[in-house]
Amino acid sequence: MSITNVNRRDLLKGAAAGAIALPTIVPSSVFGAEAPSKRIHMAQLGCGGRGSAVSGGFVRHADVQYLAVCDPFKSKRDRLADRFNKKYGGGKTVKPYADFREVLKRDDIDAVAICTQDHWHVPLALAASKSGKDMYVEKPLGVSMAWAKELRKSIKRYGNIFQYGTQQRSGRQFRFACELVRNGYIGEIKTIDAWCPDIDSQVPNIGKKWGDGKGPEYGKNVKTDAPADLNYDLWIGPAPMKPYTPDRCRNWGTYHIYDYALGFIAGWGAHPLDIAQWGMNADDTCPIAYEGKGSLPTRGLYDTIDSWDVYCTYACGVKMRFMGHRVARPVVMKYRKRWCGHGTTFHGTKGWISVDRGGIYASDPKLLKVKIGANEVNLITSRGQDRNFLDSIKSRQPTINPVESAIRSDTISHIADIMIRQGKKTIKWDPKKEDFVGDSQASRMLTRPLRAPWKL
Repeated sequence: MSITNVNRRDLLKGAAAGAIALPTIVPSSVFGAEAPSKRIHMAQLGCGGRGSAVSGGFVRHADVQYLAVCDPFKSKRDRLADRFNKKYGGGKTVKPYADFREVLKRDDIDAVAICTQDHWHVPLALAASKSGKDMYVEKPLGVSMAWAKELRKSIKRYGNIFQYGTQQRSGRQFRFACELVRNGYIGEIKTIDAWCPDIDSQVPNIGKKWGDGKGPEYGKNVKTDAPADLNYDLWIGPAPMKPYTPDRCRNWGTYHIYDYALGFIAGWGAHPLDIAQWGMNADDTCPIAYEGKGSLPTRGLYDTIDSWDVYCTYACGVKMRFMGHRVARPVVMKYRKRWCGHGTTFHGTKGWISVDRGGIYASDPKLLKVKIGANEVNLITSRGQDRNFLDSIKSRQPTINPVESAIRSDTISHIADIMIRQGKKTIKWDPKKEDFVGDSQASRMLTRPLRAPWKL
């Protein structure tokens, strides 16, 4: 079974001609700001907590009209469809679907927002690309770098607009921090600290009552029947089929079971790593050498890396220390007064700049009053990842987080994960070939088989 079996006449005609016909958005000067012909028609793939939040951001824009929502959980898709239909004045404007392939067959849908569990991100985005849709994809990009490279090729072929849902590039403090770095206000960059929550900080009740001295049990592996509300086979999709357990299909299972995700090293790590890459002007590359360590849970259902401390060296010599929050706290608090469980710090020859969602901090407070000049590096100003995506659909210009930025920052967490899982202390990477240097065993972990009958 192919991930996409959609045959759109326009898509095939465009492919034959060497170019794809993309949705035409009529300028507001012709029809007015909220004219139906100007609206971008969207579908929501994944209707859980994150999907509801992301779609809530899109639906507030007057130039968006949702037409479909999709989720293997009937209650989730019905609830979101009902919410949108009430917003649109009742009726059944927004249709709920269980199967994404039915959504992608619709020629009246211009774009999709993908907010499923991580192992579905790339397969759905690839199917959307082949169906001529633009796509907003939640982070991390996915569980396989080989899959991600197929997505890159498809987007290049079909000319889709891609937005990575990392959010932070649209935050003023993150943009300002990277502008200070890129314009040399803290001198030559020497090191970077990037950190984020790990599993122990996030999973409820972990580590409070171990009792037997064997350490925490991450997730209960109690087998039961899947609820009638859920199409479990479709939820599993291309991942290995496993017996249903309640913890498997809840948030913490989707974040911390290796069949579906890399854990917070990627799911949360995408945020500080993306800012590190942006500040380094490295959206087309990533570090070349890695060394460090990490740990895996010893029992329970969850089996992604639960703590890590990895040094990543760029070709220019800059060394980034990528850490889970338990490792990071004593490191960061040596130079910062305020702790936050995530963030990115750039250390230069003239000082440091540190940024997180709570604010921006500097070795010299005067740095925070700098006005970036017109002739200096001025990064893209975004009014939000959702708004930036919509504007890019209209202009057909790249978003603030195009697919290349997603692939290159995700690569860092994948390399760290592979190094730790294989018990290696060091590993080397070739950013041009996008492969490990002299390590075929590690290279094999860059892809994953898809459960039959699914294929890309």
